[in-house]
Formats: sequence, structure tokens, C-alpha cells
Amino acid sequence: MSHLNIDRLHQAKLRNDPFEYTVVPGFLSNEAVGRVIDSYPDIFQGGSYPLDTVAVSPDLQAVIDEMNGPEFEKAIEDKFGVALAGLPKMYSLRGYCRKSDGKIHCDSKDKVITVLLYLNDTWAHDGGKLRMLRSASDLEAYSEEVPPDNGTLLVFRRSDTSFHGHGPFEGVRRSIQMNWMVSENKRAFHKIRHKISAGFKKLVAAE
Repeated sequence: MSHLNIDRLHQAKLRNDPFEYTVVPGFLSNEAVGRVIDSYPDIFQGGSYPLDTVAVSPDLQAVIDEMNGPEFEKAIEDKFGVALAGLPKMYSLRGYCRKSDGKIHCDSKDKVITVLLYLNDTWAHDGGKLRMLRSASDLEAYSEEVPPDNGTLLVFRRSDTSFHGHGPFEGVRRSIQMNWMVSENKRAFHKIRHKISAGFKKLVAAE
């Protein structure tokens, strides 16, 4: 059974203001989102966790496997007019948002495309909604605000102006992040950095 609604991705509009991105509500069915939420690993600290640092359930792994497949990659290539075949991919999970998270940034130059798949119930909070920004310093100068809920997919092409961020929120905020990276060396560097950070946070939590 397919978990990803690739047709919705094909039909979604590519926005160009203020940079190239697309938003696909309901990219996962409500049933699939519910199963993944129910089996999502317990992450009670902020930051990104590589897949091999957490317990990935079969339902979550099935979604990741489809994201890792050729149909999804081809759909992203077609949407953004970019060649991705052969570029390494990096996956990480987030489960908890700190009040300090969401600061404006445009992502590392080591990333080509950023994919965010949101795995939360209907979002009832003012903070935590990702904003596509026209400014590196003004969180209110945004073209769109995306609630991180109900299997919504957000994809953008990284650039020097792909500024994004969100208002303050503290609590559970689940997402899969996937990136096509410029090289295997860069992918390995970021994975090691996230893995060390995840290990340190687990050690602190256990004390």
C-alpha cells in the first residue's frame, strides 16, 4: 500500500515568492499519519536525530522507504527542475521543539533540496508554524505560514535567500526531514554532527 500521495505533489503549485518551494497538504493520508504518530519514537529533547539513533517503527520506516524511492525523487526533480539522481540523501527526525528553535535561517549550502513531512495532529498553536520569509531579520515578512500537521509536505530549494523560521513554541512537534546533499562527504559530516549531538542529549537525559 502506498503511503505517499505522489499525485498531490505533481498537482501542487511551485511557489517562487520569496524562493522556490511547494506545500502539499494531506501528502500522507489521515490513517497513515495516525499510525505513524502512534508509533513515533519518544523524543523529548530538541534537535535532529539520525535514524540510527532512535527506534524506527515499521510504519515510520515504510514512509521513509517510499520517500527514498525513485517515484518521489522523480516528482521532486520534475517540480523543481533539478537533477537529483546520484546525490546522497540525509534523513533525520525531530520530535520536540524548544522555545529557542525556529530562528531565521536559510539552511546549509551543503543541502540542495530540503523536505519536511509533518506528523502532528491538527495544529492549534500560534507558534511553530513554519514561515517562508522575505527577510533574514523579520519574522513577520512572510509569504506563507505552514501549520506542521496532518501529513503536510513542505519542500524547498535551498538558496542564499531561502529564509524560513517560526514563532516560539515549546512541546511535541514531529517531523521527518530529508535532504539531498551536494556530496557524500558533506552528508557524512552532517550525520556525524547530529549523531554526536543526539548521543550527548541522551547521556544528559539519563543523568
